Amino acid sequence: MSQRETLDSTTEPTEPTEPTEPTEPTEPTESTEPTEPTDPTPAPTGLRRMESKFPRGLVIRLIAYLFVGHLFAFFVYLLFVLGAENQ
Repeated sequence: MSQRETLDSTTEPTEPTEPTEPTEPTEPTESTEPTEPTDPTPAPTGLRRMESKFPRGLVIRLIAYLFVGHLFAFFVYLLFVLGAENQ
């Protein structure tokens, strides 16, 4: 299996194309222009997932900080309530 066939089998299916005959390899030309891919492929699924999802450690820290922050706020509120009752 060639590299092109491997890439085709891992991407989403597209419209069927006519089979082409293999061409002979050509000598690389010295060009100053960067070569662009002929057919853009979609971004890998893992990359797409990372862009739309927060890292797990960040989510855990966020939940912990929110819980501890609310617990501290409740403690301060309780101090004010109990302090007001003693006057």
